[in-house]
Amino acid sequence: MNFKWNYEQPTPEHRQQANELAEKIGMSPVLADLLIRRGIKTESAAKRFFRPMLNELIDPFLMNDMDVAVDRLNDAMGRKERIMVYGDYDVDGCTAVALVYKFLQQFYSNIEYYIPDRYDEGYGISRKALDYAAETNVKLVIVLDCGIKAIDEIAYAKSLGIDFIICDHHVPDDVLPNAVAILNPKRTDSTYPFKDLCGCGVGFKFMQAFAKNNGIPFSQLIPLLDFCAVSIAADIVPVMGENRILAFHGLKQLNQNPSVGLKSIIEICGLTGREITMSDIIFKIGPRINASGRVQNGIETVDLLVEKDFQRALTEATHINEYNEQRKDIDKQMTEEANQIVARLESQEHQSAIVLYGEGWKKGVVGIVASRMTDMYFRPTVVLSCNDGMATGSARSVAGYDIYDAVKNCRDLLENFGGHTYAVGLSLKVENIPEFRRRFQQYVGEHIHIEQTEATLDIESEVDFKDITKKMHNDLKKFAPHGPENPKPLFCTRGVYDYGTSKVVGKQQEHIKLELVDSRSSNVMNGIAFGQSQAARYIKSKRSFDICYTIEENIYKRGEVQLQIEDIKPSEEV
Repeated sequence: MNFKWNYEQPTPEHRQQANELAEKIGMSPVLADLLIRRGIKTESAAKRFFRPMLNELIDPFLMNDMDVAVDRLNDAMGRKERIMVYGDYDVDGCTAVALVYKFLQQFYSNIEYYIPDRYDEGYGISRKALDYAAETNVKLVIVLDCGIKAIDEIAYAKSLGIDFIICDHHVPDDVLPNAVAILNPKRTDSTYPFKDLCGCGVGFKFMQAFAKNNGIPFSQLIPLLDFCAVSIAADIVPVMGENRILAFHGLKQLNQNPSVGLKSIIEICGLTGREITMSDIIFKIGPRINASGRVQNGIETVDLLVEKDFQRALTEATHINEYNEQRKDIDKQMTEEANQIVARLESQEHQSAIVLYGEGWKKGVVGIVASRMTDMYFRPTVVLSCNDGMATGSARSVAGYDIYDAVKNCRDLLENFGGHTYAVGLSLKVENIPEFRRRFQQYVGEHIHIEQTEATLDIESEVDFKDITKKMHNDLKKFAPHGPENPKPLFCTRGVYDYGTSKVVGKQQEHIKLELVDSRSSNVMNGIAFGQSQAARYIKSKRSFDICYTIEENIYKRGEVQLQIEDIKPSEEV
């Protein structure tokens, strides 16, 4: 792939600032520069960044309606009312339901959980679920990771004598549902200092407030933080501020003492004995948690996440792993079909956005396919599945572009929609698709910047190999956990040469194992360039080239630093 490299040289003032910060914190100026790029400019801010403390979590009662929500939950438990914990069928929703249910179940037994069937009930709060709640005498529903737009459904619930506490993080409309309490940091009137919690994070804040109000030690919440880490990683929310604290301690819990259900998934993924990272959650743990809701019903995932017996959990995790294998096959077929449609739409290459739909495409996989299309074509993408005159689907965006705004502009053509900056779910009548495509593409074309539709690598620092020491690598580890607003740093080194021992590797000879030397030092660095074997001939030609990479630990040689090379360019091209 022909990447464009973005790199902004630090100004003399910036370099001076980095040097001063480096001296105070005992790190290299290269890493101090990374901190400054993240808005961390003082010694105290750097210490908070590197050592996130649970006692720095925000007071949950600063969130609008939190006092009302806690009072209503206390009343329900005092009156022995039946409580339902309801959530979306994705990773965020399932982990949120598991977290709230597991915590409350320690103190209260008249409680159940409910995950709607994606194919039978659709997204959000369903009438079927409300009727079931009424039949089983549920008086309070705690809804997680959805509900912020369920005006009609919550009005219907009220007519049945059912109260709602909404815990959501999606962008609300101007009119809010008539719930007892609405916990959402994205409310326009929000007084909560941090806006980017995921759904599971909002659920955690609710339980934190409940615990505080009832004199329950905070230590009883700590075992649930592994759910927060999984949700933060999978839902691609910013890993800064309060999310960084939750993710940092959640990863610690996940690595040291995970819940039984997550431990079984870790076993199935082959991650036992390894340090689990945010990337492991995104690419291995998250897809398996999602698979049940995509292929069958997400309630199986919650069954697994709240399971207490490891052997039973392992059996359930095996089933979910089988769903994930089915999902991969469906995903591959749908992606191939989507690519064929793009290839046939010659005019598509002149558009700033892609809208695709297929009769009978599986609803549970359209989000993945939309993400793949976005990654392939670097354009905001909507993928729709059409069944019985209705289309439901997902929209995914490129970095820096608000796709929610683009979908919202077409709301008069939609039956329903909801989401946030980079991901939106939507439904509309099939006959409205052509007009939706026209208006959506037109709106994106008028508002997106050309650089947002290019394959780019954002380089944070230009270094020589002599800068890459074991101390630097150990200090670099402290920047984790990574995610939006705190990406894994990309470095570049210019004018490097093959040391003479680089070679093509892999079953299909698709990768390059490299040994490199730069022109300014005698340091030899090992590297791996996945899927870039086409550059091997140039590398072996003895000419210099430039590399863009992340700095990793070699998993086969513990303690040894290795470069994971993202792109290779002949020196004269950059």
